Amino acid sequence: MRLTPRFLLSAASLAALPGRALAAGMPQLDFKNPLLQGQVVWGALIFIGFYIILSRSALPKVEQVIKARVTRIQNDLDLARAAKKAADQARQELMDARQKAMDHAHANILTIQEAAKAATEAQLSATVQRLEAEIRESELNIRLAHDKANESLSEIASDTASSLLLQVIGRDGKEAVQKAVKRVQHQEV
Repeated sequence: MRLTPRFLLSAASLAALPGRALAAGMPQLDFKNPLLQGQVVWGALIFIGFYIILSRSALPKVEQVIKARVTRIQNDLDLARAAKKAADQARQELMDARQKAMDHAHANILTIQEAAKAATEAQLSATVQRLEAEIRESELNIRLAHDKANESLSEIASDTASSLLLQVIGRDGKEAVQKAVKRVQHQEV
C-alpha cells in the first residue's frame, strides 16, 4: 500500500475521529466509558474461551485433515514418480526391442538378398549351360542336315535333270547326268 498525500490526510482525520465521534453521538468509541471497558474485557474472555474450545476440538480435526491430505498428496506423488520411472523403463525397453527387431530384420533382409542372388546366379548358370548344350545340339543337327542335304542333293539334282531331259529330249540320260553332277561336286570340294 502506497502512502499518498490523500491517505495521510484521511489518517489525520481518523485520528481526530473520537472527538468528533463523541460530538456526533458514537458512544462505542468513548474509551473512558466503564461499559466499553467491560465489553472489551468480556469480548477478550469470550475470544479466549472460543480459542481454547476450538483449539481442543475443531483445530485438531482440521490439523488431522490437513495432515491426511498432505500424506495422500505425498503418496500420490510417490506413486506418480514410481509410475513415471516404470513408464520410462518400459519406454527404454520398447526402444531397445524395436532397435533389436530392426537389426534382426535388416540381417534377415541381407540374408534373403544373398540367398536370392545365389539362387539367381545358379539358375542363370544352369540356363546358360542348357542353352549352350541346345546350341551345340542345334549346330550338330544343322551340320547333319546340311551333310544329308548335300548327300541327297546330287541324287535330287540327277533325278531332276533326268526328268527334264526325258521331257525335253524324250530320252533318259540318267547316267550322264550323274557323272556331270559328281564332276561338279568334286570341283567345289
